[in-house]
Amino acid sequence: MNPVITLTSDFGQKDPYLASLRGELHRLVEHPVIVDISHEIEPFHIAQAAFVVQNSYAHFPEGSVHILCIDDTVSPENKPIVAKLNKHYFVCADNGILSLISPKFKPDEVYEIEIQKAPTDSFSTREIFAHAAAHIIRGGTLSVIGKKIAQIHVRLPFTSSVNNDKNTITGKVIYIDNYENVITNISEELFLEIGQGRAFTIQFRNNEIKQVVRSYAEVIRFDIDKNKRMEGGKELALFNSLGLLELAIYKSNPKHTGGASSLFGLQYLDVVSVHFE
Repeated sequence: MNPVITLTSDFGQKDPYLASLRGELHRLVEHPVIVDISHEIEPFHIAQAAFVVQNSYAHFPEGSVHILCIDDTVSPENKPIVAKLNKHYFVCADNGILSLISPKFKPDEVYEIEIQKAPTDSFSTREIFAHAAAHIIRGGTLSVIGKKIAQIHVRLPFTSSVNNDKNTITGKVIYIDNYENVITNISEELFLEIGQGRAFTIQFRNNEIKQVVRSYAEVIRFDIDKNKRMEGGKELALFNSLGLLELAIYKSNPKHTGGASSLFGLQYLDVVSVHFE
C-alpha cells in the first residue's frame, strides 16, 4: 500500500488553517492522499494529541507521514523536527509529543528542519511542515531537510502505580472520548497481574463499580423483553480495545443526559483506583 499523509491538529473546523495546510500539500504533491486523524484536539493539549496519534498511526501504511500541529509555533525553544519511528515519519515541533507517542522506543533518526527563510506569516506550519512532508512523501531523504540531532525534548507519561501491599492500583484519567467515556492508564495486564482473581472495587470520586464487563452490551439483560428492560444509563467498567480500564454509561448521550465524564464528575488527570480484597 502507498504511504499517506495524515493530519492531526488543534485547529478545529471553522477556521481557514486546516484548509490552507491541505491546499499547500496539494500544491506541492501531485494527487496526495491526505487523511485527517483529528482536528478536535483541545488547544495546546500535547498529551491528548499524543494519545490519539499513538493509538492510530500504526494502522496506516508504513512510510506514511504524520503531520502534528499542536503547540507548533516555531521558536528557539520549539524547533520543527522530522523523525522516523517504527517505519513511519513524524513532522512536528520538538515539544515532547514524540516521547509521549512512543515512550518505550526512541526514534530511529531525528532531523531539525532547516528553515531556509523566515516564514511569510504567523502560520509557519503551512510552509515548514507541509514542505517537509511533501519532500518525504516524494521519496526525499531526511538529511536534505536539515541537520541530524541526537536528543529530543522528553515528556514523561503518567503511569499507574501499585501500593506496597499490592492490594491497590492507583491510576489517572488520561483521555475522555466523544461519548464522554473515561479512559484511564490502568492496563488490563497490570489489573490481572495484581488482582490474581480477587474481588475488587473500582473507586472514583464518590462512585464504586465492583465488576468489569467484556463489552458495553453485557450490562443489558437481553433475556428480558425489550419493552420491559432498562437499557440506557447503566454505568459500567471494561477494558477497551486499547487494553485500558474505561468507565462508561451505556448509551448515554453527552449532549442530552451527559456521559460518564460529566455524570461521574471526572476530568483529565483525576484519580481512579482499584482496591482488591
